[in-house]
Amino acid sequence: MNHIPSTLCLFAALFAGGVASAADPIVVDVWPGKTPGDIGISGQEKSRIHQSPIVGPTKLITNVTKPTLTIYLPPKEKNTGTAMVICPGGGYWDLYWELEGEEVAAWLNSLGMTGIILKYRVPRRPGEVRGVPPPGPLLDAQRAVSLVRSRAAEWGIDPKRIGMVGFSAGGHLAFATATNFEKRTYETIDAVDEASCRPDFAVLCYSGYLKAKDKDEIWPGLRIPADTPPILLAHASDDTSKIGGSEPDNSAIMYLALKRAGIPVELHIFANGNHDFGVRPNAKLASSWMQLCVNWLRSFDFLRERQ
Repeated sequence: MNHIPSTLCLFAALFAGGVASAADPIVVDVWPGKTPGDIGISGQEKSRIHQSPIVGPTKLITNVTKPTLTIYLPPKEKNTGTAMVICPGGGYWDLYWELEGEEVAAWLNSLGMTGIILKYRVPRRPGEVRGVPPPGPLLDAQRAVSLVRSRAAEWGIDPKRIGMVGFSAGGHLAFATATNFEKRTYETIDAVDEASCRPDFAVLCYSGYLKAKDKDEIWPGLRIPADTPPILLAHASDDTSKIGGSEPDNSAIMYLALKRAGIPVELHIFANGNHDFGVRPNAKLASSWMQLCVNWLRSFDFLRERQ
């Protein structure tokens, strides 16, 4: 008989009949006015149901020109003070809003963490190179971390336990944010930008754009400064996605680079799980990444046991 850890049992119960209902989330704009560095796109923001060959139907959002944060707070009596900014994947074309956003927030809430979904600008803007990460989402992510830290007291968050979790292209975005904190990619706007944009940790799931094409090197333009926060990498060996080249080599090469740079890093490459495994408990080995992540967070005191 398969043994499912208690935290996964709890979260599995949340999915009986669909995503767990939660109190109405708080939605705030990332930027106080015009989205900086954005030429915009034609058409209004929209959503659709995508039939994924791996996970079935799931909601996607695209045509985002006004980035937002959607904040799901855990019950006060369960709040640990830890928060994660969630970066859904979608190849920088769409956002897998349900699979890699709302469901992740529900999982974090079940553990007493605040789940904050970043709706960053997609799709790529006219003139941006296909197959290369666009520059705009990093601006949104840097601002998002500062915004959460600036309002940490209001939302019951410990400003020293604010991390990121990203999936697929969102994993690349989380890594780029975790390693580009020394200088913002936009001009300071207001008091929010006085708060650090460095996340305290980052979790990267089946990330793309970490490994250079046809070379066992990290993606050109990525860097690993000395104060890079702890990183957890999770991938499946049988990942078949070609979006951003999301083969498990991305996580393996990045693990070696981080280790050689002296950055605290942990890597899990599972025999099966494919792509888009998200946080849905199932019989595949990659599903165990959630409990391993909890253990990892607690080992750094980023997640404390509820009293």
